[in-house]
Amino acid sequence: MRGVFVGIATVDVVHRVERPVGRDEKVTALAQDVAAGGPAANAAVTFARLGGDATLVSAFGSHPLARFAVAELTSHGVTVRDVAPDVTAPPAVSAVQVVDGTGERRVCSPNAGGYWAQHPAEPPAGLADWAGAADVVLVDGHHPRLALAAARAGSPVVLDGGSWKPVLTELLPLVDYAVCSAVFPGAAALEVPHVAVTRGPEPVLWWAGGLFGQVPVPSVPVQDTLGAGDAFHGAFAYALAGGSSFVDALTHGARIAALRCSVAGPRAWLEQL
Repeated sequence: MRGVFVGIATVDVVHRVERPVGRDEKVTALAQDVAAGGPAANAAVTFARLGGDATLVSAFGSHPLARFAVAELTSHGVTVRDVAPDVTAPPAVSAVQVVDGTGERRVCSPNAGGYWAQHPAEPPAGLADWAGAADVVLVDGHHPRLALAAARAGSPVVLDGGSWKPVLTELLPLVDYAVCSAVFPGAAALEVPHVAVTRGPEPVLWWAGGLFGQVPVPSVPVQDTLGAGDAFHGAFAYALAGGSSFVDALTHGARIAALRCSVAGPRAWLEQL
């Protein structure tokens, strides 16, 4: 099964802390991890770990931190297509705190701002072929021109709806499955054939073909919620690529996201798959 994942890749510096850092306070972290991150990137890692052939299309560049991200993703079985190999600007670096004991995370990141806001990533010549040959295409909207080109060429198209982005006005008519977070505005009213809303430990809500339903989320001892939604999307895409129904794919996504939450660290949980 082949999946093409189009969107942002970051470098995540993750500190596990006893409690959230207060105003003008310095604390010593309990642990530190450094890994590639971002919605499309983490979904691709999950897809690959489940046994799929995952290709990530993103803008990295030649900066040492970008090369680290490429190497880290490649080590987890993801084929990386860098659309901007000559760019020397550093990639987005996300500063992450995960609270020990609750798994709550706090993330600060420029996402695809900075350099990429002024120099939008352009679709490479091969993107239409990669997307057209895939069993599923996932877009997160962070690199708008890449997302639109992939969505026009591939099918089915899954949207990681973490938040509203201006490109969605053009992108949504191309989307087959919108799997959104609880903070996404007006998800239930989207004119998309299949819509779902994840709500942390609460049941996943879904709408399709005039029907509505819920998918329960497994209860687990929560250790780390960082990237749980990304894991959900990767597992959902994997199930869709394998021919699962919408609801069955949501069920698979919920199970894998719960597993991710039960293990501390951005990659350690993969060993449980």
